[in-house]
Amino acid sequence: MEDKRNIPIIEWEHLDKKKFYVFGLAMTMMIRISVYPFALIRTRLQIQKGKSLYQGTFDAFVKILRTDGVLGLYRGFLVNTLTLVSGQCYVTTYELTRRFVSKYSQSNTVKSLVAGSSASLVAQSITVPIDVVSQHLMMQRKGETMGRFQVFRGTEGRGVVAFGQTKYIIQQILQADGIRGFYRGYVASLLTYIPNSALWWPFYHFYAEQLSHICPKDCPHIIFQAISGPLAAATASVITNPMDIVRARVQVEGKNSIILTFKQLLAEEGPWGFMKGLSARIIAATPSTMVIVIGYESLKKISLRPELVDSRHW
Repeated sequence: MEDKRNIPIIEWEHLDKKKFYVFGLAMTMMIRISVYPFALIRTRLQIQKGKSLYQGTFDAFVKILRTDGVLGLYRGFLVNTLTLVSGQCYVTTYELTRRFVSKYSQSNTVKSLVAGSSASLVAQSITVPIDVVSQHLMMQRKGETMGRFQVFRGTEGRGVVAFGQTKYIIQQILQADGIRGFYRGYVASLLTYIPNSALWWPFYHFYAEQLSHICPKDCPHIIFQAISGPLAAATASVITNPMDIVRARVQVEGKNSIILTFKQLLAEEGPWGFMKGLSARIIAATPSTMVIVIGYESLKKISLRPELVDSRHW
């Protein structure tokens, strides 16, 4: 009799691909809407010098809401939705790489590590230009900017809405840095997100397996997975946060050297400077990762080929 504590992993060949992509896009969009404000806050906290504008995550949330309203928490959101494409490329690369690596190793840790790294490499190659533009839009405050570029404002100080702002940012990036400006911080992004992705998947499966041995046999697997996702995200965030700060500064402030940016941050703010934005990152990651994990595992479950539906304990 199968031990229900063993969590079977739904692999790529088990899925109905049409369902997987249609439901996946809808799920990803809903998640983006819910967590975007915290991504904006995290970026502003990482860019500011010391605590010149915001004292922390909650303070930033209140001040942005007070000065710019709810829409202020969604600056750059429309541009950022283009990363839905990279998200689908990420999951496809992850699942296909797991399938390929399984020919050479049956270790779930090895498969997760290699697949997570490969998926992040592909996704970041698509995401970085979108991130560069959206982060500059995130930096636009009422009447001023925290970054290098500023959107055009009318006679009453009101910015051009939606993609009008995006056009001005793109023009300024092209004028200042040329096409290469859209890949500013690309190496820093790879050094941030490849380790983050490579760490998240093994830790996710590790925590899920450990919880499955602690909890009762009949406990639904989705509970283990929902708890394991945020734990893995917090673990990976703590490890990769210093590089995430360097990445944000390289992209927004136009710095050219990862090493010099790292040294400057250390000299100006000390070791604790590398923890800036970590609480916002974890706050954003905890609910979002829980939703992502529940959504992703549920998505894979409902996307199972019909003949395999009854073979999985839920």
